[in-house]
Amino acid sequence: MKSEGSKSELVHTVQSLQERLEELEFAITPIIPHDWLTTDLTMPQLKVMVILWREGPARMSELASGLAVTLATATGVVDRLVEKGYVVREGLPGDRRVVICRLSQEGQEFMKALWLSGRVQIGRILEVMTPEQLRIVAQGLEVFIEAAKKVQSASGSKKAA
Repeated sequence: MKSEGSKSELVHTVQSLQERLEELEFAITPIIPHDWLTTDLTMPQLKVMVILWREGPARMSELASGLAVTLATATGVVDRLVEKGYVVREGLPGDRRVVICRLSQEGQEFMKALWLSGRVQIGRILEVMTPEQLRIVAQGLEVFIEAAKKVQSASGSKKAA
């Protein structure tokens, strides 16, 4: 069994990786897909698009909660996405008070294109790695994903990672 000091050192080492992650972010920033930087969406609009892309159709109240804004603010954000043709509002059969928002076909295509451009850039980074480096990255990602799932489970999140 490892001593507590050893565990403490490991925790410190892993936490120091935060600086390395910031270095990674700095290195990646110049190759962020052009599509991401030239989109005509505000950050709240993009967040709504991501919520609907990942979670599927949602009530306006769920979107407001996901954005951590009032219902009126979320409604304004969605109004602009509807005007752009990216989001569709639908009534809930049997309860006209409930409004469900979902991505339109154009919104789905927009999000697919953003996701694909990101994957292409990640592919470019992976291509310059050696097989051994790729194995290390793959192993590290598996460990990171499992840890994220544990944290998510402990927080009571409704969706698994």
